[in-house]
Amino acid sequence: LAGTITENKDGPVQKYLLMFGVLVSVFIQEVFRFGYYKILKKASEGLKNISADETALSMRLLAYVSGLGFGIMSGVFSFVNTLSDSLGPGTVGIHGDSPQFFLVSAFMTLVIIMLHLFWGIVFFDGCEKKKWYALLLVLLTHLLVSTLTFINPHYGISLVSAYIIMVLMGIWAFFAAGGSCRSLKLCLLCQDKDFLLFSQRSR
Repeated sequence: LAGTITENKDGPVQKYLLMFGVLVSVFIQEVFRFGYYKILKKASEGLKNISADETALSMRLLAYVSGLGFGIMSGVFSFVNTLSDSLGPGTVGIHGDSPQFFLVSAFMTLVIIMLHLFWGIVFFDGCEKKKWYALLLVLLTHLLVSTLTFINPHYGISLVSAYIIMVLMGIWAFFAAGGSCRSLKLCLLCQDKDFLLFSQRSR
């Protein structure tokens, strides 16, 4: 996208505006994530106050749901324009662009969806435990993944880097959600009778 923008005379200006837009977009998303956490936290506390017998909402469960929701919305918005372009007219790569553009876009969208799921878990856990550095790292990795698209058409570098970040965030989210090496071993060996999500106390 950035390479296409710079082809016209206003390219540099548009490129900086695009970068600024990405920066603002990431900050807005993380502010809304924090606001969503506060709303869910207040709702959970409200249920406790209404009835002592009422089952409290698990913040870990809400983190999964919130992260997946953010991811699906982000994936739809990021890929819908690509899908509309794929309807034609034209041939992918006819002007020297990569013929793998749509395939790479699909894999990048998958990364974004999974990352939002992991970011949601880590973000909520950081808010619950007052680990503010976790919130900062979520913001920074979100910015990093978003800016990786500016090095396209070097798809190999951006895609591999994004997948490395996804794996690292996935490991962090696993342990933040209450996972352990023992629980992972029991799960892989099909010896864990209690599903991890429901074996934890609601917080």
